[in-house]
Amino acid sequence: MEYWKELLLLGLLCTLGECHPECDQGFKSESRTCIDVNECEEGLCGENTKCFNTNGSFYCQCLPGFKNNNGDFNFTLGGHCQDFNECTGVDNICGHAANCSNRIGSYMCTCHFGYTNANWSTGNCQDIDECKEADDKKEDLCGVKGTCTNSNGSYWCMCSKGYTNYGNERTTCSELDCDSFNGNGRPAPSLEGLADILFMMRNSCLALSDPSTAGEGNTDGNVLLQKLFTGAEAILAPGLDSSEDVSRLLGVVENAIMLIGPQLKDGRTKSVTNETDAEIAVQRGTTPPIGPIHLTNENATLDTDWTTAAGMGSYPGFALAALLSYKNLEISVNRSFNKLTGHEKDGVNPSFQISSRVVSVVVSNPSTQNLSRHVNITLRHLQDKEESAKLSYICAYWNESGAWSTDGCYQLCSNATHTVCTCKHLSSFAVLMALYDIEHTFGLQVVTKIGLAITLVCLILCILTFKFCHSIQGTRTTIHLHLCICLFMADLIFLAGISQTKPVGGCRFVAAMLHYFFLGVFTWMLLEGVQLYRMVVLVFNASIRPLYLFLTGYGTPLLIVVISAIIRPKGYGTDQYCWLSQDGLIWSFYGPVCFIIIFNVFFFIVTVWKLAQKFTSLNPDLSKLHKIRAFTVTAIAQMCILGLMWVFGAFLFQKGTTVEAYIFTILNSLQGALVFLMHCLLSKQVRDEYAHFLSCVCTPQKKRYSDFSTTNPSSSQSQASRSGQHTGESQI
Repeated sequence: MEYWKELLLLGLLCTLGECHPECDQGFKSESRTCIDVNECEEGLCGENTKCFNTNGSFYCQCLPGFKNNNGDFNFTLGGHCQDFNECTGVDNICGHAANCSNRIGSYMCTCHFGYTNANWSTGNCQDIDECKEADDKKEDLCGVKGTCTNSNGSYWCMCSKGYTNYGNERTTCSELDCDSFNGNGRPAPSLEGLADILFMMRNSCLALSDPSTAGEGNTDGNVLLQKLFTGAEAILAPGLDSSEDVSRLLGVVENAIMLIGPQLKDGRTKSVTNETDAEIAVQRGTTPPIGPIHLTNENATLDTDWTTAAGMGSYPGFALAALLSYKNLEISVNRSFNKLTGHEKDGVNPSFQISSRVVSVVVSNPSTQNLSRHVNITLRHLQDKEESAKLSYICAYWNESGAWSTDGCYQLCSNATHTVCTCKHLSSFAVLMALYDIEHTFGLQVVTKIGLAITLVCLILCILTFKFCHSIQGTRTTIHLHLCICLFMADLIFLAGISQTKPVGGCRFVAAMLHYFFLGVFTWMLLEGVQLYRMVVLVFNASIRPLYLFLTGYGTPLLIVVISAIIRPKGYGTDQYCWLSQDGLIWSFYGPVCFIIIFNVFFFIVTVWKLAQKFTSLNPDLSKLHKIRAFTVTAIAQMCILGLMWVFGAFLFQKGTTVEAYIFTILNSLQGALVFLMHCLLSKQVRDEYAHFLSCVCTPQKKRYSDFSTTNPSSSQSQASRSGQHTGESQI
């Protein structure tokens, strides 16, 4: 009875829609029926997967390019799809002419240079016939003298004779000018090493331009560069004698770098020797390079760009820029300033000196005389000095005529250590130092010429006096005589030839003669100091044999000049004056002068001290004024002869003012006049000799006979002899 009650109740519930049958997993009850559940709509598979629904279940698969970390192809839960690297997982997936690049869930093939993927359905890159495409586009791929030949993935240019692509197979054929290495005749004897460089470069040029040897590796740019600088070092080490030699060497080195640069293996090449420091940059490609160029070494820095280096003309497949610094060439080019004008200041023309290393800039641009952009070159000074009213820095270049010029170059900025030059053309550059501080102005030149004219006349009178005045003969008079002879010759040569800079050989001879005779003057001054010392200290037997005097007075200067001429012959003569150059040879004069001045200061002090002792023991009847006058006159005379006024010259050589320049010029140009005044006119014995000579000339003939008849010759002679004995060598 109870069973039927429950069945009746269940039927009533189903009739009312509240009956739910039980379903298996993967199904759900709907409309009194169990239907399948679509698990894919619930996102159970995760990322990078594809879901597949099944009756009562589902399964997951990884998308193409992904792989299940569990290794199962079909999975439900617990799997995870990761990117699959097809480039490493599949052999040669892109073929032999392409590079494979993995992507998330995929990969990409990139064809090698010279191949294309136009027919990608085959799965391989195909070779491009560059030669045919260039013909179709009417492009000149290899140049007018090159023949294009296609190869698998590339092409190469066969150049005609006289042309080359420098061993780069896809480079336009460029014309070679091997005749530029003929040397325009036989090199000068002083540049014998240049013939070897020309021979080597010409052979390399001819080998490059010969199609039968092209591409056989017969040239090595790095080895050739090393040989070039080794040969240049042999020429630069002894120095260059003329501006023509400098121009010839600079031209050959620049042409050689233009030939060697494209053959270098690396993009940047440095070479350092004892005489040169070079850095070369080369860019290669089918299109002209762009971007900045910065080359530097110890002495200079170059800042430009590849557009300037390559130029606007036809592009040969490469661009080159080189910075070359010569470490000692400034010694050889510290002249040739005659082309420099327009640098006067307050009516004074400056003297010039090289103030930096000589630097050459080389680029592949064939048009370097008028660049589209300025090139900046930073040069380091040889000496750290600030600009001032007496000193300024000038940017200059070495022109084709073998002289320094400033056209197209100017100073951008400068400090004590560096000067930045900016130029519109390329060549060899240097910083010049213009000096205004001790330059001979018009006033100094007038004072010098008038003073020297007076001193020459006075020196002639001194020479005649010391030679023929018998009452003063002795060792000191002999020294005075030859000092005056040397001073006369030095002043005469100075007045006549100091500014005669042409020809060069004559100027060097004048400089050597001035060097010799001025050294002779100081040597005889030293002998004067030695003789004074011997007279004051030894008193007796104070004379020096004339042979020793001549050997010392003339032999010592000759020895110094000969040694200087052998060591540095180019140091004699400059562009402004026929004198010693400031590159070290000047110390072959200032060195002995300083030595003599130091010793003569000592001799002067001892002499004055001894004289002071002697003056204090003079006759007490002699007035004090007479003592002071005699002491002062003697002291001034000794200062004149010993050349102590050259102390002004020593200070002026280092750093002098205009006042010091005038003092030095007046004292030295009138040195002969001072000698004549102190040792002739102020000497009573000499004045007596002058009076006797003038009386003989001016007195009538008859009176002269009467004088001889009334005067005892032997008595006069003995009196003069006694006077000379008491006043000649024993008195100062």
